[in-house]
Amino acid sequence: MNPIQIPDDWDDRGLITFEEFCDLIRTPQRTVRDWRRRGIGPRWARFDGCGRLYITVADARRFLASATPTQFGDRSDG
Repeated sequence: MNPIQIPDDWDDRGLITFEEFCDLIRTPQRTVRDWRRRGIGPRWARFDGCGRLYITVADARRFLASATPTQFGDRSDG
């Protein structure tokens, strides 16, 4: 499986919709909604307090960095 990454050429100030973020991290919208309800994950915003949810590319990168294991292959299976 390929690691989840945000393209390097995306501007950190750019916006990502809730739906785009779910697609990007390959996670069902229901799961991300549950995270939001429990205060887990990135901080979401709405323009004028209504409508679609957005996050910045920088916030998405921070979330992915915090949710990604730092070391692979350190497991001992027996």
